[in-house]
Amino acid sequence: MIEFCPVNEEDLGIIKGIYDYYILNSTATFHGREISIGELREFLFIGNPKYPSFLIKENTEIIGYCFLTQYKKRQAYNRTAELSIYLKPGSTGKGIGAIALKFLEAAAKMAGIHVLIGTLSSDNCASIRLFEKMNYERCAHFKNIGEKFGRILDVVVYEKELDG
Repeated sequence: MIEFCPVNEEDLGIIKGIYDYYILNSTATFHGREISIGELREFLFIGNPKYPSFLIKENTEIIGYCFLTQYKKRQAYNRTAELSIYLKPGSTGKGIGAIALKFLEAAAKMAGIHVLIGTLSSDNCASIRLFEKMNYERCAHFKNIGEKFGRILDVVVYEKELDG
């Protein structure tokens, strides 16, 4: 059984561990080195009603986390949020991402968010399949704008309007 619990301050260590795995082993994030808890707090908020963060648990075991964050720090974008989902290795490919995405969509609606944005490396095929399966529309493709592990990478952006 999958359950979502609000993130607390004491959860930041395990979240950092999951995120650091993706920093060091994938292009799912463009951070180039492990981040500090302070850096994590810059985009993952605790107790913020508009941009909530959640642990993902399966049978009481923490298997990942997901959150909404500001798309841009300008008032005009307050109707929009960017979302992220990170699962521990071994927890991917089981449909948990789709469950988390639906959960975040419901949380976004409750928070008054009307548009969700997902920003992905173009080689993140599993996440692209997930967004497309969940009726997100590719709205941007930025060519050659990122570099990680000596590779030049594209970035794609997916969007879903929650009102429709």
